[in-house]
Amino acid sequence: MTSPIWHTRRAFLRSLALTAGAGALSACSTMAPTSDAVAEPVEYRLGPGDQIRITVFNEPDLTGPFTVGSQGMIAYPLVGSIRASGLTVPEFTTALQTALSTYVRSPSVAVEVTNYRPFFILGEVARPGTYPYSASLTVPNAVATAGGFTYRANRSRVFIRHANENVERSYPLTVATPVLPGDTVRIGERLF
Repeated sequence: MTSPIWHTRRAFLRSLALTAGAGALSACSTMAPTSDAVAEPVEYRLGPGDQIRITVFNEPDLTGPFTVGSQGMIAYPLVGSIRASGLTVPEFTTALQTALSTYVRSPSVAVEVTNYRPFFILGEVARPGTYPYSASLTVPNAVATAGGFTYRANRSRVFIRHANENVERSYPLTVATPVLPGDTVRIGERLF
């Protein structure tokens, strides 16, 4: 006969296996909301307003902070303007490394995001506005940053328009509903 603790442990391990099978997040990915309450991992894509640090080994003149401009480009020494918007950090690193290989022998390039573009929150929150993005931001965290819900707030649904989309979508408001940099989050009014 097995003990109740063993059954609890087995159920816990089974739930972990199911969670891992549904798609566990890697350390460098963020969550993208979907309309059916299951968030899927996606890699972060650079966009206008992102601040990055580029390091080129043994090339101090090519190392420093850069900002993705409104056209999605970065003005970079030697190579001129190079597209960053829409690329993941590894994709941009490879593109920059390829562009630099004309001028530098075997360039070793490292890129990191130092400041993400902000997110916007409006609707039934105490202080709607623009706020700085932080890694792993969720809707409840964004609402807390904006001073919390108003008494009229719908606490079960949220509307999010991603930076690269023209329409907002409705999502269930859970503790894990993610917010991405550049998102516009709208908290609707509840129906009485």
